[in-house]
Amino acid sequence: MELENIFTGEVRHRIDDKGRVIIPAEFRPALADGVYVTRGLDGCLFALPLDVWEAMARKLMGLPLTDRNARYFSRMMFSGKVFPLDKLGRINLPAPLLEHANIEVGQEVVIVGVNSRLEIWSTERWREVTDRIEKESDFFAEQLAELGI
Repeated sequence: MELENIFTGEVRHRIDDKGRVIIPAEFRPALADGVYVTRGLDGCLFALPLDVWEAMARKLMGLPLTDRNARYFSRMMFSGKVFPLDKLGRINLPAPLLEHANIEVGQEVVIVGVNSRLEIWSTERWREVTDRIEKESDFFAEQLAELGI
């Protein structure tokens, strides 16, 4: 993914009565060929451009079948699906994905740009995550300093 295609920002949209959500216009160019949506970590959904998904899938396919954690993570990641954007820039989110993220039809969600992916959060879970980030920012900064960031 090129630098100009890095996802950043936070946008709120509502899930419509058919389970569709509008992908913000600024994110659509990188998703023109479709978007792979799957269960994400921490109770959100991951929405990945196809080139990012294909690179990740290749790495996941190389994980050993004999490793339990690799199997669990692979199941989670491969349980998603490629969704095309409709002419209004929406994608359909099926019930199992909505359930994973604790999102209900008609509810407002937060779409967050996180580098090479989007994350789709229930507003409640997103608030919990951001509260923790803000409360523990010094700890996170120290941990990242050890990684050279």
